[in-house]
Amino acid sequence: MKKIEGSFGPLDAKFAIVQTTWNEFVVEPLAQGAIRGLTRHGIPEDNITMVHCPGAFEVPLVVKKLAESGKYDAIIALGAVIRGSTPHFDYVSGEAVSGLSKIALDAGVPVSFGILTVDTIEQAIERAGTKAGNKGEESALCAYEMVSLLKQLES
Repeated sequence: MKKIEGSFGPLDAKFAIVQTTWNEFVVEPLAQGAIRGLTRHGIPEDNITMVHCPGAFEVPLVVKKLAESGKYDAIIALGAVIRGSTPHFDYVSGEAVSGLSKIALDAGVPVSFGILTVDTIEQAIERAGTKAGNKGEESALCAYEMVSLLKQLES
């Protein structure tokens, strides 16, 4: 039996990180975690492009442009949608999820979903580097592993 899986070995790859400016107090630590995760595994900072966009609803369009450019092996989407008292949360988070998954499938470029969808500010803070780890770093490692896996599937 042959087993194929991604690894964290040497990898020559370029990554884009799309970071929202909305809820920046949570998203900035996610972005720093993503950069830390990539560089710790040997990706030079010169191979990482950071793109800022307003909010999670706008992320899929930015990611689509990056995926279509052919310049990146993977894209990491970071943001935070915090539930409020209106249906806004459901619309924004739903469109972000569906848009990003469609882009990944259509473009054949891994898109790692690091957009927090939480009920409270406390939950967001926990996922940005405190009690629940740093979901930005986890998203970056997922992207790294997917690039490794796809390179193996192509060979």
